[in-house]
Amino acid sequence: MPAHDRPAAYAHPVLRILDARTGELVPAAPARRGLTRTEAHACGPDPTSLRVLLTADLLVRALELDSTPVWTTLAAPHGAADLNTAATALSIRPFEDARDLSPGLPKAQAIQVTADRTTAFGAGPVMQVAPVEWTGKEPVSGRSASSSGSGPAAGRAAEPGSEQAAPGTARLALDVLLADPSALRLALLSVPRAEVVRLDPGALAEAGGRLARWRRAVAGWAGQPSRPVPEEVRERLRAAWEDDLDLTGVLDVLRDVERAPQLPDGARFETYVYADRLLALDLARDLGSLA
Repeated sequence: MPAHDRPAAYAHPVLRILDARTGELVPAAPARRGLTRTEAHACGPDPTSLRVLLTADLLVRALELDSTPVWTTLAAPHGAADLNTAATALSIRPFEDARDLSPGLPKAQAIQVTADRTTAFGAGPVMQVAPVEWTGKEPVSGRSASSSGSGPAAGRAAEPGSEQAAPGTARLALDVLLADPSALRLALLSVPRAEVVRLDPGALAEAGGRLARWRRAVAGWAGQPSRPVPEEVRERLRAAWEDDLDLTGVLDVLRDVERAPQLPDGARFETYVYADRLLALDLARDLGSLA
């Protein structure tokens, strides 16, 4: 359902998410611009849990773009420290420990993000995230696939239950996937939340190449006079992310803006910078690096 087909109580489009409990689209912030809590439920330091945290991070960024204050917490029974280290590498902002919450706090205004609905509790909506599968050839046996001794899980035996394994999913230590964190973030953003992400070295290399091209383009466009984001483009971007956090739709808009023949380069630049407030891909990283 398009995000602009909204309840009459709202004066402008608002972020709505698909509640996995009911199968219905609901406002992400039940009390508009009131404090909303986002709870990420993760099994441990594994790629699927990292996707859960990334989804929660994107949800928070989208709510903040609409001036909604958000309180984010993480419930991870195993390997929370390693998971937080991996999340930081992926430009995911810190979460508070859910164990520090007062048991008397209301749950109705909490959005729970999880790969497994059975971990959700309370009355708030649930955002369910599909698993991440590694389809590369390198086998993984619950330890770091890297022998370098670096990364969040290097040289450490996996804790019981610390990795999420769906049927046919190879378990991969996070330090292997995090060799290029920005490419991994883009690869995860490029697949709809309800679909399984199948990663291999080729998929990561493709994401890394696209990100490098966009960063070079943004650096080049920055040398031209600034132009505002075209209103039609802005509306398309917001309609995408306000419709169940459709990040693939946001990326489609960026591809169209990159190729639009009549669009001034200054407007392309401002569009990419605006969208990056949500995507957090550091698209302006190469500013000043071009001769």
